[in-house]
Amino acid sequence: MSDLLQIPALSEAGDVHVVVETIRGSRAKFKYDPDTKAFLFSRSLRLGLAYPYDWGFIPSTMAEDGDPLDGLVLNEFATFPGTLIRCRPIGVLEVRQREKGREFRNDRVLFIPSVVAAEHGGDDALLTSELKSQLEDFFAAAVAGTGKEVHFLGWRDSGAAMASVKRSAEEFSRLRAE
Repeated sequence: MSDLLQIPALSEAGDVHVVVETIRGSRAKFKYDPDTKAFLFSRSLRLGLAYPYDWGFIPSTMAEDGDPLDGLVLNEFATFPGTLIRCRPIGVLEVRQREKGREFRNDRVLFIPSVVAAEHGGDDALLTSELKSQLEDFFAAAVAGTGKEVHFLGWRDSGAAMASVKRSAEEFSRLRAE
């Protein structure tokens, strides 16, 4: 398997590449390991909790937590770990996280697959207040018992989501050049 972290963050058409780590419906969280180039079991979610959509990362990005930028792909089809999905951002939940005495931003960018966006006229309207509330509940429950604390700073639109992707891609490029 190739190093998935080195795939460009953006396609030539301007779509965002998202690599799936954990598929929708899974109670197990997986994380891509660049050393082995494999998906490693990270932890189980609490009983009764499962990923509502595909969870993954945007390659060639670096977020404040030192990992690639996180992404959740709202889709209704089955995928598998390692699937690369070309996406359009539809919003971002800005998050302040505390872990092991360290505090940092750890935003969750939400996407829809580009092919779905083209069929659907995908925009920020997909993120209803009810869906936002349910996703906040999921994100809070997903870290319960891990020693991580999350504080939701608020929701921003697709433009802010794309700006977050580009900022994280620039940080990745800067660090790689050092």
